[in-house]
Amino acid sequence: MTTGDPAFLPCGDAALSVEFGRVVDPRLNALALDLDAALAAAPPKGLLETVPTYRALLVHFDPLVTNHAQIEEAISALLGNLETSTKTPRRWRVPVVYGGPYGVDLEDLAKARGLTPDDVIARHAGAVYTVAMLGFTPGFCYLAGLDPALATPRRTDPREVTPAGTIAIGGDQANIASIEAPSGWHLIGRTPLRNFMPSRDPAFLIDAGDEIVFAPIPEDDWAELDAAAAAGERIAQEVTNEQSEKEAGHG
Repeated sequence: MTTGDPAFLPCGDAALSVEFGRVVDPRLNALALDLDAALAAAPPKGLLETVPTYRALLVHFDPLVTNHAQIEEAISALLGNLETSTKTPRRWRVPVVYGGPYGVDLEDLAKARGLTPDDVIARHAGAVYTVAMLGFTPGFCYLAGLDPALATPRRTDPREVTPAGTIAIGGDQANIASIEAPSGWHLIGRTPLRNFMPSRDPAFLIDAGDEIVFAPIPEDDWAELDAAAAAGERIAQEVTNEQSEKEAGHG
């Protein structure tokens, strides 16, 4: 895959951003994720951490070991051979209770989109999402792949607090919230999944580049799954593409 000419932007004396573009685009996101994987496979001297985003990769380094020019040179050497990974991404099935007290905006969003709540659930749970990036709060998943019929501008009156595990829609994005936090997104459901749990190994379960499919569950299942998640169980299940397609009625 061609990378064009990414911009290298210094971020203080210990980081730089490799900017593949200025818009949200799946191709640019794929480049950021592929560069992230390439640096993980062949880390240059002094590399500390990389953080992929929708259109760029933030690269942290030790300024006592290396510098901007050396890191830029190492990255430039990788760009010529950068290709979209052929590795099958991990796919997670994430349980969700939709509507009611778990998704207080479901009915209003459905009405705004000219759909029924069941239509919204079917469309939302029928998609395969890519985790484009993690951000905002630890473990917060920004998901690409939302059905355009569900795209809805953010609320004009953001809430100061939304629950951990909230499943929401904001603009043309979907999300999985990790911890209790403010939000202007539309809350359509909630998952007992703890994507960020410092006491668990790994602390972060789902990562950028992974895929997500949502599985509607009844409210009666919440208490048991929530207790299991609180005890450190993953709750989300890793599945193959074939499994998820068969369960969706496509196989």
